[in-house]
Amino acid sequence: MERITIAIDGFSSTGKSTVAKRLAKALGYIYVDSGAMYRVVTLYAMQHNFINKSSFDEDGLVADLNKIHISFQFNDHLGFAEVYLNGTNVEKQIRTLEVSQFVSQIATVSEVRQQLVKQQQQMGVDKGVVMDGRDIGTVVFPNAELKLFMTASAETRAQRRYDELLERGDEVTYEDVLNNVQTRDRIDSTREDSPLTMAKDAIKIDNSNMDLEQQFEYIYQLTRDRISQVSK
Repeated sequence: MERITIAIDGFSSTGKSTVAKRLAKALGYIYVDSGAMYRVVTLYAMQHNFINKSSFDEDGLVADLNKIHISFQFNDHLGFAEVYLNGTNVEKQIRTLEVSQFVSQIATVSEVRQQLVKQQQQMGVDKGVVMDGRDIGTVVFPNAELKLFMTASAETRAQRRYDELLERGDEVTYEDVLNNVQTRDRIDSTREDSPLTMAKDAIKIDNSNMDLEQQFEYIYQLTRDRISQVSK
């Protein structure tokens, strides 16, 4: 069977990463969480005081980009690859609400996007990759054999994210999470460089009323059908 490239785009907290990880494992493909890469840059910017609630030193961050080394290492126990910043595992640190508050702003910086897109495209040279993010089907892999665009209501996504953060032990309120989701939607959809848009040939999936199993089975079948088509 032919190996293909699968691009999964969509709004925050639509479960892109969850389904992409499971899909990659089922297919024996490489999984790349492009959003995690932007979160790593955001964490670096926070650690070096380039960004906070009152200011953003964009020039300082851009000048430091060559000091940011991102890698993924597979965790056998978890069953997926965790992300590392300059050799340190930061998988948990990048998932906080604090990082979420700044990641869309960091993602608007053209130099950041250019550097990460190059890395992402290199990861998919040999196909057999599942990558999720905001511009995978439109910018990173415009020729991907399968493009999916995932969406759900802001309230549904906020509740999912809120439950996830509570389960991790984070102290957050639903209102703060909902505000974060809505703010990220606005920034992601209106930025000048690679805004969040659905590729013309993408399949739109509204999972507001789907559980994880229903969502996976639907997407897995779409994938098998596309692989069969490509392999003919």
